[in-house]
Amino acid sequence: MLTKANMMIWFMLIAVASTGADSFQAKGLTAELHPANLAHSTTAVSYQIGQSQNAVAPGKPDDSLLTLRAAVSEVHLVFTVTDKQGRYIRDLKQNDFKILDDRKPPKEILGFHSETELPLLVGILIDTSQSVRERFKFEQDAAIEFLSQTIRPKYDQSFIVGFSLKPQLTQDFTADREKLSAGIHMLQPGNLTAVYDALYYACGAKLLKQAQSGPVRRAIILLSDGNDNSSRVSRERAIAMAQAAEVAVYAISTNLTPSGGKGRKNLEQIAGATGGRLYAPHQITEVAEAFASIQEELRSQYTVSYKPEAFRLDNRYRSIEVQALNQKGLRIRCRKGYLSGETNYTERVITAP
Repeated sequence: MLTKANMMIWFMLIAVASTGADSFQAKGLTAELHPANLAHSTTAVSYQIGQSQNAVAPGKPDDSLLTLRAAVSEVHLVFTVTDKQGRYIRDLKQNDFKILDDRKPPKEILGFHSETELPLLVGILIDTSQSVRERFKFEQDAAIEFLSQTIRPKYDQSFIVGFSLKPQLTQDFTADREKLSAGIHMLQPGNLTAVYDALYYACGAKLLKQAQSGPVRRAIILLSDGNDNSSRVSRERAIAMAQAAEVAVYAISTNLTPSGGKGRKNLEQIAGATGGRLYAPHQITEVAEAFASIQEELRSQYTVSYKPEAFRLDNRYRSIEVQALNQKGLRIRCRKGYLSGETNYTERVITAP
């Protein structure tokens, strides 16, 4: 652990940079760990000791903070197509769609696939605060059943995070269903609710950092009433991190009242901005039905990789739109955009029990 603000460590960082739709190339990078400096490139990921808002002493960094930086120069987009009745359309081709990035067609399409079998990285985020305690056991059982039906050994991976005041990782990435089940059973009810912090952590510390040798889909299943009262990051920052990590958030509201209140609106905003979907069960038994619907959607998606036109690392928001060209009445869901610059993720180090 670094304990001095001027301590400098050189290391070799192997970063994974995409070179095409289905090919990846490892690149070496020399990076410097220093509180005042960070070497980075547009095709690499690097780390930096950051400073806490509650510094131990003036001029001294908080060693429990890490900053992740990654630059976006190629877009990987996952989207879902349904008809007017909500049925999934799985047999469309690349020329059935028009993609607009920052209102312009991409400079180059690198790959397009109808991916019902693409490997899946999925995080399970379960609200363990006081407000959901009465439904906690049922939600645990429904999540375990979802994982047993969805995660394919040696192909897909998942992790488990419970959250109240802060996120708690009880099981890291694994395809072992028994370990995932145990991770869910390890969750303990808490008090306050920090939904945005948990989402920010799961996207930035887990999904954004998980190296892969080929295209994958990244998703989060978020079980919560959406009533955040403790987060240090805003809803907008959590959404931006999910977009940067190319994560679709599927939110299941645990508020069973007809309106769902402000919390349900929060969940709807998060799901809509990331290309996911909000499920609002009217009774607790419908939570399992929501999980089943998510499972079907995750196997009914399209993926496209492209290079944006006139792309610059100017930290500007770029909108994304996918239009259907040859059929009317189709509904397309995808994330709404991303920042065209570095993704900065700062986290307080959390260790699994």
